[in-house]
Amino acid sequence: MKKLLLYLFLFIQLSNRANAQELMVIKSAYLHVNDTVRLYKPKQYAHGQTYPTVILLHGHGGNYKAWGYLANLQNLADEYGFIIACPDGLRSSWFMNAPDKNGMQWESFFINEFFPELKRKASVDTGKVFITGNSMGGHGAMWLFLRHPNLFLSAGSTSGVLNLRYSSYKNKSLSEILGTYAENNKQFDEYSSINQLTAEKVGGKYLIFDCGTEDYLYPANKKFRERCDSLKIKALFSAQPGRHQPNYWKYTILNHFRFFSALVKKKLPDQDYVKPVKP
Repeated sequence: MKKLLLYLFLFIQLSNRANAQELMVIKSAYLHVNDTVRLYKPKQYAHGQTYPTVILLHGHGGNYKAWGYLANLQNLADEYGFIIACPDGLRSSWFMNAPDKNGMQWESFFINEFFPELKRKASVDTGKVFITGNSMGGHGAMWLFLRHPNLFLSAGSTSGVLNLRYSSYKNKSLSEILGTYAENNKQFDEYSSINQLTAEKVGGKYLIFDCGTEDYLYPANKKFRERCDSLKIKALFSAQPGRHQPNYWKYTILNHFRFFSALVKKKLPDQDYVKPVKP
């Protein structure tokens, strides 16, 4: 009898966890392909209530599954009471609209297709939406926040490509989108988050971003911090030993969730929300 009850309990727990996760497949006119989104709902999810929501963007070469390999997203959804959405950046979209209108228009997809569908599928608290990501996804998170600040309460970036001229893909996938890389190709400047950053766009909101001190993108992130300081933007920046790799991101993303949770509770975020990266 005890074994039967135990099996029943485990079955219910596993069923609840399975029901808390969904796949959204969105047919997109802007991407010319379908986009798949992994959606996590907290165990306490109930219709009729709304929930803070974190949109997680993956790095170059990844897809909607990528963050699920780095962090236990269901546990994070349960712990913080967040909805978590992981859209597919289709490996190298850079989460932006290609200047060529015939190219992939990922930003338009996000605004006109993904976000409306997310609100239909889940009880999103539209006043408490956060966006963050790693590497290419860090660029995407800051880019989308600065382009559409009214949609988000805050944004983050871990090892983000906050200046596209520093990217190791500037002569590869970025050149396919923005044109051949050159010093006089100003699209690499126009599409860089650091050059979109203004106090008016941030509007007094808090940002969080970080980068490992051994990461090749550390200089770009340091300059982003300096620009935040010069504009008096409220940003929590942390730099710890670490390279551009998953073993760094699986720890730093937890800092972002602590930070966003503090904002939901209307607490003042500070350095206490940053925990050390383990070797």
